[in-house]
Amino acid sequence: MVSQHLSRGDDPPHAPNRSPRGPGTAAADTAGVVERARPGAGERLAGALESAWRPVALLVACFAAWWAVTAFKLVEAYLVPSPWTTLKLMGDKWGYIWHHTWVTTYETLIGFALAVVIGVAAAVLMVYSGTVERTLYPILLFAQVIPKIAIAPLFVVWLGFGIGPKIVVAVLIAFFPVVISMVAGLKAVDPEMLQLSSTMGASSFATFTKIRLPASLPHLFSGLKVAVTLAVTGAVVGEFVGANEGLGYVILQANGNIDTPMLFAGLLVMSAIGVVLFVAVEIAEKLLLPWHASRRGESVTTTY
Repeated sequence: MVSQHLSRGDDPPHAPNRSPRGPGTAAADTAGVVERARPGAGERLAGALESAWRPVALLVACFAAWWAVTAFKLVEAYLVPSPWTTLKLMGDKWGYIWHHTWVTTYETLIGFALAVVIGVAAAVLMVYSGTVERTLYPILLFAQVIPKIAIAPLFVVWLGFGIGPKIVVAVLIAFFPVVISMVAGLKAVDPEMLQLSSTMGASSFATFTKIRLPASLPHLFSGLKVAVTLAVTGAVVGEFVGANEGLGYVILQANGNIDTPMLFAGLLVMSAIGVVLFVAVEIAEKLLLPWHASRRGESVTTTY
């Protein structure tokens, strides 16, 4: 039967209908089609576990080494307390530690927010004005190389022992990474895009909001991750100079009393604040820049 149909020029029985194939279809078959598949919840969880197990394993190894040093009495207990002693102290004095942790966190957040606002504004002025850049950039470099611990006492003299000096030191330390990253992002815009916007008659404000600012955000978030951890350091440095609360005050008091468990507890909590704030900035980056940050979590499949 099939041969009879073929001899008459008919299609064989049950032959599938074939749509005309144009040159575009052949080109697609030759070049292939690249598709981006958004991972599901299971794949995202697997990816998170894959990226998290190494630092967790390193952290466990560090705690194990810490425990081994104290368990085998390689050093005296008053020099390095055991992890159990430190954690037990944190549990017994949780209210005390939490109060000072909140003070340091509050100073860090305010200092970081001010550093972002001032840093972004300064970067925009420097990019849009060559005179401002030539004037301001050397001053920023000069201020950056000065040790903040050396000038922190001046802020205590000028502003007193309140929250002001701590915030100022946090701003000064976190300010520089924000400015540098924002300037780099604003200058990294494709010149052809700027020429196109000018040709289309876009205003300077529209060019900034539609082209320059979105293109600079990946660079800015890279600087924010550095700045938010430095802001914690700045707040603690300000508390070292003069304070009656905060983790810097706790660490100084513990050092003066040779209370190493409390000293280690303060250092652990301070590190935890930096890690939490860093993760918060990363989450904000993924939420605000899905077109950029999501590339790391997408799987690319090629179909031919």
